[in-house]
Amino acid sequence: MLRESAAELSREDLWELVRAYVRELGLVRQHIDSFNTFLERGLQEIVDEVGGVKIEAHGVEVRFGRIEVGDPVFKEADGSEVSLTPTIARLRNITYAAPLYLHVTVYVDGEERRRERVFIGMLPIMVRSAKCVLSRASPEELIRLGEDPYDPGGYFIVNGSERVIVMQEDLSVNRVLVDYGGESSSVTHTAKVFSVAAGYRVPARLERTRDGMLYVSFPVCPARIPVVVLMRALGLKSDKEIVMAVSTHPRVQQEFLPVLIEQSKIARTQEEALDYIGSRVSPGQPKNIRLERAQQVLDENFLPHVGRTPSARLAKAYFVGQMVSRLLELKLGMRPPDDKDHLANKRIRHAGELLSIVFRQAFRQLVKEMSYSLERHMTKERDVSIVSVVRPDIITDRLRHALATGNWPGGRTGVSQILDRTNYLATLSHLRRVVSPLSRTQP
Repeated sequence: MLRESAAELSREDLWELVRAYVRELGLVRQHIDSFNTFLERGLQEIVDEVGGVKIEAHGVEVRFGRIEVGDPVFKEADGSEVSLTPTIARLRNITYAAPLYLHVTVYVDGEERRRERVFIGMLPIMVRSAKCVLSRASPEELIRLGEDPYDPGGYFIVNGSERVIVMQEDLSVNRVLVDYGGESSSVTHTAKVFSVAAGYRVPARLERTRDGMLYVSFPVCPARIPVVVLMRALGLKSDKEIVMAVSTHPRVQQEFLPVLIEQSKIARTQEEALDYIGSRVSPGQPKNIRLERAQQVLDENFLPHVGRTPSARLAKAYFVGQMVSRLLELKLGMRPPDDKDHLANKRIRHAGELLSIVFRQAFRQLVKEMSYSLERHMTKERDVSIVSVVRPDIITDRLRHALATGNWPGGRTGVSQILDRTNYLATLSHLRRVVSPLSRTQP
């Protein structure tokens, strides 16, 4: 049916479809949609992650509510605010940005005292996004504002320069990838996952050594942990539970059995397993501190996408079992290795997602400074205005610096670049470009 209808379309009909697509959606819609999603949901999600600030010594709590993005403005030397357009930003070498306001509620000893709308910084606005003054303008209005009606938007104006956030190719997160080890390596097979949740990116790696043993490594723990010890520490108490968490396939279970027998000698109970991990992350500490530290590391720093509370430990144990199963299936020839160059194992990170990384870091720093200032002021007076303890320059400077230099958290460089205005096609090409840093930065 589809082939028949497609055959009825003439070449001119097909070109009309192409023109309609460009006219209705444009060629840089991916940038604008991503930034709009960041405005509508991403900012609020980051605020909700933090939740608020507690000064328990003084019985004061500040709860964060709705975050609000204003219209693009610029503050003149006399303190007055004027409406800003992209053309004015270019001509005056300023940043096309809008104010961010956070609604907060102050509680003292559990009772609500007051609500405030606090200015927390300036957010650079993408040209033609939902908050841009050009998004609702007609072609005639665009010309009156000094803009080209054919300009696609999708870029920022920072200190008068047009900057584009280049899309980044990345490995798929929260997905187990299995592969062979190097020929000269002591590791024969690997299973790895990049666990990402609420801005935390924690890799976890399962390795099979040449003697057939399995070990797990993740950043906070300086030593490799035997997989059976880890699964026992996460709540799988009996050998049967551990085997069933790995696989129900007889061949996989048989392959895993020597690992279970050998590594069970290290720790037979959950407490012994936690103590083993605790002695690696907090060597030389008393037993109760070792156990507490081991639980904290497993909850907060291991597979955060599964959960970051004690109730998620069992789910993490089963996730590790899945990693073991895939690795052993690879070893037994029951599955091929995962190809990291396959599109199914890749994701494209757009402007909104990349900006959220910078904003999350800046917002957490602002909250940290706010907590310190609140505590210091509370020793002098009980009733403090939140406006007086907030430093808007933290968010403003960090966002502007990242966009102006292209340097991103995590050591990435060249994420934002000066927009190529050689000609119209060069501009569209730059706005649709995808950079693949995988070969340089990913294992």
